[in-house]
Amino acid sequence: MRSTAIIKQLATFAKKVFPGKTAVKPGKTLPQPIKIPRSEHPISRQDISENALKVLYRLNKGGFDAYLVGGCVRDLLLGVTPKDFDVATNASPEQIKSLFRNCRLIGRRFRLAHIVYGRDVIEVATFRGHHAEDSNAKHGADEKKHISKQDDEGMLLRDNVYGTIDEDAQRRDFTVNALYYSIADFAIYDFANGIADLEQGLLRLIGDPEQRYREDPVRMLRAVRFATKLGLRLEKETEAPIRSLANLLDNIPPARLFEEFLKLFLNQKAQANFERLTELNLFQYLFPVLKSVLKQQDSLEYRMATQVFADTDKRLGQDKGVNPAYLFAALLWYPMSARSEEIVQESGLPPYDAMQIAAADTLTRQVRSIAIPKRFSIPMRDIWLLQLRLQQTSPRRAIRLLTHPKFRAGYDFLLLRARVENDKALEELGAFWTNLQKQNPSEVASAAAKPARRPRRRRAPRKNTNG
Repeated sequence: MRSTAIIKQLATFAKKVFPGKTAVKPGKTLPQPIKIPRSEHPISRQDISENALKVLYRLNKGGFDAYLVGGCVRDLLLGVTPKDFDVATNASPEQIKSLFRNCRLIGRRFRLAHIVYGRDVIEVATFRGHHAEDSNAKHGADEKKHISKQDDEGMLLRDNVYGTIDEDAQRRDFTVNALYYSIADFAIYDFANGIADLEQGLLRLIGDPEQRYREDPVRMLRAVRFATKLGLRLEKETEAPIRSLANLLDNIPPARLFEEFLKLFLNQKAQANFERLTELNLFQYLFPVLKSVLKQQDSLEYRMATQVFADTDKRLGQDKGVNPAYLFAALLWYPMSARSEEIVQESGLPPYDAMQIAAADTLTRQVRSIAIPKRFSIPMRDIWLLQLRLQQTSPRRAIRLLTHPKFRAGYDFLLLRARVENDKALEELGAFWTNLQKQNPSEVASAAAKPARRPRRRRAPRKNTNG
């Protein structure tokens, strides 16, 4: 990261040039934004993706205002390479689409434009405006495109209300995200003392925290993610309502929570996010089947979650991939295993069949909270069922199992279980498979390719038809 010296320098500049504006009550936007000219900040166009610059320049040439906004500006100031570059403009979604042939409009709740360059997608949002008091009243067909709608809990169901850049800044979630980089003059505009909060190491919501969380409960998850990612502490008023409002996550579509799960646990801060989410009573709403056991830090479920997230951070730090299917398999293993044993006792089914049923039951319960796509749920089942098949150590079966497409994931999970449970039998089983893989690969492949010998059937004696 760019050292805090840069942030201190920017904060000092803001206080020196705009002393009155930095005294505004925390959590509020400023009467006028603090403008930091190009000469005073470190962001260069060389740091910005080529495709994002194309979008900014074309919007600007089309007569519209165009800004990089939010996390990408914040990360560039901190010396972090942004994962995405988001653009904000006063052009409507339809006007954006008219400028870009490679544009597609998405979303009902938030109308957005995606400018597609191969695999790179630049997200462009029209400046958000304030909600009218009668936003839920009856409107004509044209007006309905530009109104908001909330449910009884205060959550925004539709938010296509367009406004000015000042209003847009007030609608941002955190002060450190109300930062705008203008392509017109290359200056940074700080609308909510975000740079001052970065200097103090604070993550602070803009506006009333309870109202903002009710508008979008996912902000509670974002608060944890940003705090751990940026090394910030949650400001007291920002943290205060979270535990009492955590149940609002039940109202979030499971598909959206799946995306948030990936952002939380595939970013090298998985273990820290798990601990913080558990502390704030948020994790239990992502995984309701773990609700009771998460209160016991010595439980197998808690130890499994801690270990798999620590391993995830380590792998990502080594530039190795992590399959979400493996994470879900680890987190849900003990609930699924308990259900499987229950089925065996109740019905007398073989363990393999019982595990098939238990896997389906567990997934059915889980997808009510987090939608797990089939491309991950199917490998999850393979990893679970391999825990039974890996107990078969007869030479021919063992060698054949090495060719299973998900063998490596099942084997890694076996070793993980041995560590979590401190089970000697699992450790010995893991050692067996470790040693087997060290054999000559050609010998293993040759043995696996040999067809199994089938017992010869004895022919029944032919009947004498001549009487």
